[in-house]
Amino acid sequence: MDRKSFLRKGLLGTSMFAASAALGQVIRNNIDELKELDIIGFNHIPNEKSELMANTILHKSASRGQANHGWLDSKHTFSFANYYNPDRMHFGVLRVLNDDTVAPGMGFGTHPHDNMEIISIPLEGDLEHKDSMGNVTVIKNGDIQVMSAGTGIQHSEYNKNKDKTVKFLQIWLFPKEKNVKPRYDQITLNEEDRHNKLQQILSPNANDAGVWIHQDAWFHLGKLDKGTSIEYKVNKKGNGVYVFLLHGEMKINDQLIEKRDGFGIWDVESLQISAQDNSEVLVMEVPMMV
Repeated sequence: MDRKSFLRKGLLGTSMFAASAALGQVIRNNIDELKELDIIGFNHIPNEKSELMANTILHKSASRGQANHGWLDSKHTFSFANYYNPDRMHFGVLRVLNDDTVAPGMGFGTHPHDNMEIISIPLEGDLEHKDSMGNVTVIKNGDIQVMSAGTGIQHSEYNKNKDKTVKFLQIWLFPKEKNVKPRYDQITLNEEDRHNKLQQILSPNANDAGVWIHQDAWFHLGKLDKGTSIEYKVNKKGNGVYVFLLHGEMKINDQLIEKRDGFGIWDVESLQISAQDNSEVLVMEVPMMV
């Protein structure tokens, strides 16, 4: 059995999620939603005609899906809401990577989620959050927010300011365990801790650096000066790494990526990150199978 057939069999068997109504009908506002999907399969595997290495995939910024609702301009790395691409469903348990810009004073009204680990990383402006657990908070650049939706939560997100946009990354991961008690957390990071190195901002461990979630995932942010090269070592065997470049230009091993490109790699123990220009990067290590 070849590698692709093996992974297809494993991912479509008991090892991987099947997207049913429990996962697919989370939201019904045609903006912030996952539609009913086919069985979640092997979309992290490159197309057969890919010129990349057999264990990598490149998503160029311009190839992302886009939904411009006037008040919301959202770019989708993976299929989401009205953007559907069967080759762009997920990378391992990384299901959603949305690059959102929200107009002044606008936002997402109250809506439900369940059985998803949701991470928000503000890039510009102030994002106001309210939820059914009683949290009322504002997150801004330098913060990271997590929610374990578990058995079910409702929340809203609004641009707190009337005179400027808010920009943030909205990231969803399938959880390691379903139907956990919902929880919320946010912290403010020390940005100096990512200058020319990788700053851990998320892990599976409550006592570790950053916030924690119900998944064997590790996230890092790095702000690298041109010419800086660092090594990233994978924390858990079987995990893959998805790199999303916020600014600049860099090489991951020998692959050049540019602003807002995404690059996934798996079946490696480490990777080399080399800044070709002053760059800011988000490194997401996630399980490739569940």
